[in-house]
Amino acid sequence: MELVRNFTITITLFASLISCTRDKRQPGYEIFPDMVHSNAYEAYSENPLTPDGKTMMLPPAHSIARGYTPFEYGKSESEAIRAGNEVINPLLRNDKTIAIGKKNYEKACLVCHGVTGQGDGPLIPKFPNPPALTNRSLRVYPDGRLFHVITKGIGDMPSHEVQLTQKERWAVIHYIRQLQEEYGRK
Repeated sequence: MELVRNFTITITLFASLISCTRDKRQPGYEIFPDMVHSNAYEAYSENPLTPDGKTMMLPPAHSIARGYTPFEYGKSESEAIRAGNEVINPLLRNDKTIAIGKKNYEKACLVCHGVTGQGDGPLIPKFPNPPALTNRSLRVYPDGRLFHVITKGIGDMPSHEVQLTQKERWAVIHYIRQLQEEYGRK
């Protein structure tokens, strides 16, 4: 037993000594080179190590991307009403949030809805007018319903879920509320 222990210590010391070198440009001897140099596979290349033979695999079923919160509502009108009853704006309405909302409104909404939300944006001569965001019928929409419309789209309006994060969409709603207060019609 003592002999095995001494032999193991001797081999370990010898391996440690020969793997080191004074020349910093030379790595010395590699004891386990397969641990130092792993095989790199290109994203779309074949890979014998994976079950489906592909290097880039699909995420597991029901996984959620980091930083993303699923919005579990369908695209129908009844789902929009349900979202209006169930979903509440998590952001406080203050100058900073409204400024963020304004910036994102100008980026994603202004081309159709216009500067003051009247549905007269620069894109409108080529497309049908969207409803004015300041109309009484839209002023009574709960925040959750507006969030649903921005997230899922409605009519000719596409979804803005990819263009704006959830926080940005909520901030846009605060900015829309400000437009409704400033430019609202009876």
